[in-house]
Amino acid sequence: MNLIPNRFSLSIAIRAYAFQPRSWYAQLIKWLLVALASLMGLTSASAQSEGRLLNLNADGVILDGYDPVAFFTDNKPVKGSAAYQTKHEGAIYYFASAEHQQLFEANPRKYEPQFGAFCAYAVSLGRTAPIDVNTFSIVNERLVVQHNQKAVNGWNKDVPGNLALADQYWPAVVKNHGKQIRTNEEAKYLENVNQEGVILDGYDPVGYFTDNKAIKGSADYQSRYEGATYYFTSAEHKQLFDDNPAKYQPQYGGYCAYAVSLNKLRPVDVNIFQFVDGRLLLQHTQDAYDQFNKDTQGNTKKADQNWPLLVKKRAGKQKGFDAPAKS
Repeated sequence: MNLIPNRFSLSIAIRAYAFQPRSWYAQLIKWLLVALASLMGLTSASAQSEGRLLNLNADGVILDGYDPVAFFTDNKPVKGSAAYQTKHEGAIYYFASAEHQQLFEANPRKYEPQFGAFCAYAVSLGRTAPIDVNTFSIVNERLVVQHNQKAVNGWNKDVPGNLALADQYWPAVVKNHGKQIRTNEEAKYLENVNQEGVILDGYDPVGYFTDNKAIKGSADYQSRYEGATYYFTSAEHKQLFDDNPAKYQPQYGGYCAYAVSLNKLRPVDVNIFQFVDGRLLLQHTQDAYDQFNKDTQGNTKKADQNWPLLVKKRAGKQKGFDAPAKS
């Protein structure tokens, strides 16, 4: 149903109101508010389509209300005031003084935060993340802010290189609404991920080791590793993975181990898994599991030999599964 009023519908509503009891007034107001909300929704969508992606609070304020000019003039975060505010390209900026507001309005490009006020290091990795204004830095006269100290450390390993990557990936990140994109650096990996780039259908890789079963993870606890996003059930599991991802990642990019032993790529059933020499292997079906374990060590050796060649041949290309493996 179209909730956006046109002149005719508004005219009918107003005329009808004249012949309705007072109680109908509340219904009219409610209808107009719904229509207004629809119009506001369209405005938001239009801003996204124009290529803007902004880290705003519930009031539409950027930088958590901190003064963007103060990062340059005072070299520290200074809380702004609603008494001095300017709207610029879809974001409301607060300032600590009228002088700072005037400086910004005279040259907003100089003072606005880069990458929509999202974490610059996250953007260099192909995604967005929130920020802590205390992590700011000025790079080539551009204001960049990070998510936390870990992001600061990653960013500082190669500031010019990371800035170049952030600039390169930002248009694609905006187009993908801030969700993870596949970066050029990740093109060398071959991972069995869904359309969102999540591996294991979102199941927690650490859970296989700690609970010996498949446990659904949460997007609230996630890490990116070798071209795949991993979900976890808890911050503890995420930390275990981050400390030693090679230990917990599924072998063969999360593809069916038996299929890889036959030089093929097949999907997996997350509930059909096993450990071979401390490594997590998954299979496509119970039959694949049975066939693989007719010679566990021999088939593992074949899979280990085939995997580097499959990666070289298939990494960075359009993904797809091969025809079913035959025993």
